[in-house]
Amino acid sequence: MKGAEALSAALSAAARPALVAYLTAGFPSLDAFAPALRATAARAAVLEVGVPFSDPMADGATIQRASRIALEAGTSLTWILDTLAAAAPLAAPVVLMSYLNPLLAGGLERNVRRAAEAGVAGMIVPDLPLEEAGPLGGMLEGQGMALVQLVTPVTAPPRIERLARASRGFLYAVTTAGITGGEVAIAPALRAYLARVREVARLPVCAGFGIRSAAQVAALADVVDGVIVGSALVEALERGEDPGAFLEALVVGGDEEGR
Repeated sequence: MKGAEALSAALSAAARPALVAYLTAGFPSLDAFAPALRATAARAAVLEVGVPFSDPMADGATIQRASRIALEAGTSLTWILDTLAAAAPLAAPVVLMSYLNPLLAGGLERNVRRAAEAGVAGMIVPDLPLEEAGPLGGMLEGQGMALVQLVTPVTAPPRIERLARASRGFLYAVTTAGITGGEVAIAPALRAYLARVREVARLPVCAGFGIRSAAQVAALADVVDGVIVGSALVEALERGEDPGAFLEALVVGGDEEGR
């Protein structure tokens, strides 16, 4: 099964809402990343592996801090892809979250090819607008990989439809017009926005940014196919917690407080 298809299939097969788990590559340390990757893959439907970047414009303090630690330890895109290749096959498909600059360094086509060889199923590139995504999207499609598009609460409905048609693997529905790391309230307006996105999407819809508690996960189960857990999972790793156990607590009750 090709990468884009593997993402959709994994999300569709998981109990709702499926968990998409974000890890910053190279964090909490170079040696600890691969064990964390395997432990997370054992519980998540999809793994989102973040490429550390010095100017992560969509990320809040937690992922900025993790990225800085990873970069100072020597994490690079080459190291990430080598690590993913060595860890394959994992129990969940991997989507790489990278800003555009690290992908351009060393050559876009070369990095796409190496990602495919490492078993990466797709990419999320938050600073790449749809109008400029053609070259990367074509390269990824040529390798059977997904370019996952993002929509937000302030995206106009016609553009949501365009992004939904263009996305592969799944559609990433950002829950807030801000950065990662906060705690989003599952308000009626948010539920209505997610319901509108799901109406027009032909792929699974996954909600991300600010998902921190079992209560939030439960509250979104009827309006999205999956939830993306990022900063809260990174913080759990900082505390030395088992990532699989942390994710398990999000779907079976666990800690109802914002974490």
